[in-house]
Amino acid sequence: MTRLATPPHHGGLLVVQPLRHKRCAACRRGPLSLLVLEDGVPRCLECADLGHLVFLRRGDTALTRRSREESTLSAVVVRFNRRRSRYERQGVLVEEAALGRAEARCLADAEARRRRRARDARRRAAQDVRFTEAFAAEILRLFPACPVERARAIAAHASVRGSGRVGRTAAGRALSEGAVVSAVVAGVRHVDTPYDQLLMSGVPRYEARRRIAGTVQAVLRGWEAGVEVRLTG
Repeated sequence: MTRLATPPHHGGLLVVQPLRHKRCAACRRGPLSLLVLEDGVPRCLECADLGHLVFLRRGDTALTRRSREESTLSAVVVRFNRRRSRYERQGVLVEEAALGRAEARCLADAEARRRRRARDARRRAAQDVRFTEAFAAEILRLFPACPVERARAIAAHASVRGSGRVGRTAAGRALSEGAVVSAVVAGVRHVDTPYDQLLMSGVPRYEARRRIAGTVQAVLRGWEAGVEVRLTG
């Protein structure tokens, strides 16, 4: 019988996925999808006393690690890669009950992560609400005649998390006057002037801004001149 080269291994049991049809040297069963090399000759899993183990394909690191922790007996499964001229790990063999326990642990962790993500989302949402209210209040401090709903709409638009808009910049989070005014100018530009229509008609951005600058300034002066309006619940 042709002897097979033993794959390099640094301890523990090793099982091979053969590239060619092989039969067990003891019971002659074959072809074998998995085999153990003993003294260079193939043995089936039954003859190697590993037949009760189940195969767990590689890919889920946490499940693999926990399955091996839970399993009294386990083995690493490898296959030879001709192109790379080396054996590569394909998965592990573990006890079926151990795999079940490992899956339960992973599911428990997944549920814990889901609950943590939900808590984090609620916390971020509450932070966003508080920040948007603070941003709107600062708009009304600088522009007391600005309608409350407009102030809230401008603040909400400017402070959307992950948007990259002025409210999410360092200056915006610090409620600097320049950032707040920039947000208000942008809001007026898009709502109270024909700026968007000019862009859609092909007018260059800087020229469109030049054309509507007077209207923007008029709106801002009107909002600055009024009596202060306070946000209510």
